[in-house]
Amino acid sequence: MEQETQTAGAKKASSREKAGSQAYSIREKMSSSASPFPYLAPAFAPVSFPAPEYLFYSPTLLQLDLNIYREPVIKSLIKKHSEDLYRLIKKTHFDGKYYQVKSVRSGGWEYCWELAVRVEFFGKLQGLAFEPERVISRKRKKITFRYLILVNPHELWDEELVERLWNIQERIEFLTAKILFHECIHVFISLEKTLPSGLGQTDISLEFREVLEFANSGKLCPESYGVKLHIQNLSALSPASPESSAGKPGIVSEIYEFLIHEKYSIKKTDQAFGFSWSNRKISRNYARMAALKMAPCSDSNKKDWEREVFRLSRDVEELYDRIDSTYVFLL
Repeated sequence: MEQETQTAGAKKASSREKAGSQAYSIREKMSSSASPFPYLAPAFAPVSFPAPEYLFYSPTLLQLDLNIYREPVIKSLIKKHSEDLYRLIKKTHFDGKYYQVKSVRSGGWEYCWELAVRVEFFGKLQGLAFEPERVISRKRKKITFRYLILVNPHELWDEELVERLWNIQERIEFLTAKILFHECIHVFISLEKTLPSGLGQTDISLEFREVLEFANSGKLCPESYGVKLHIQNLSALSPASPESSAGKPGIVSEIYEFLIHEKYSIKKTDQAFGFSWSNRKISRNYARMAALKMAPCSDSNKKDWEREVFRLSRDVEELYDRIDSTYVFLL
């Protein structure tokens, strides 16, 4: 009998699953793509895990049928700005099912990458890109990485967007394309990290490496130092537990890379679709997410934790401003 083993890319985030303790697993709901599920409980950890309060529905949104969007239109909008990202979703339908998007052979093993995309309302977040679930078949000498993207076009009534696109169908398609573009950047960079050595050399991955190297260079001191210091302080404030990532070796570098990754994805998406967010808004959102990626705030040190999150957001804003003013992104 063939023996297969499954390992989630981030089992270490099991504490984060407590946010949806009342909820259904995403995988349990993937079989029913027509109906939305009432709560979000990740079966494997998202690349950007938000605060629990972001994971619940706004009941008023559930009355709108999202099925009026046209997949070819959404894909063409993405293709217009990135052939690489278009190839990633070209064979994928937005029904929550997994589709193979890439396959290579190396060292006697077959490596496959599958992607599932689902469009639905699930709270205040625009989208979630999950770290891959890895499925290993030793008998077949095959490793499959399964990615999941959830797209939540809940900002359909944003004033600027409504002024630009009066038609609700076109608005859904534009917003879905923009969110999917952003999340696909996350998946694309993550996917290339799982490729066998020497195979990940696209413009997106190369540029992100350059941005990350630049963000770690002395050119961004003292901004980078301040951000890393506050990450370290938050790690020290987080309660120690086997489920927490706080205090683990390399946590500062990991969270810092997360913040740079988000900045890069947002910048590239803004270049393509417009409707830019200010660095102040971005830094507020992602400083809190960065803190929650380590561990939730405990009641005993809530004030100190909130104060440190505020300081982190302030320094992240300054870091993002410096990146914008000194690094030239490819168009």
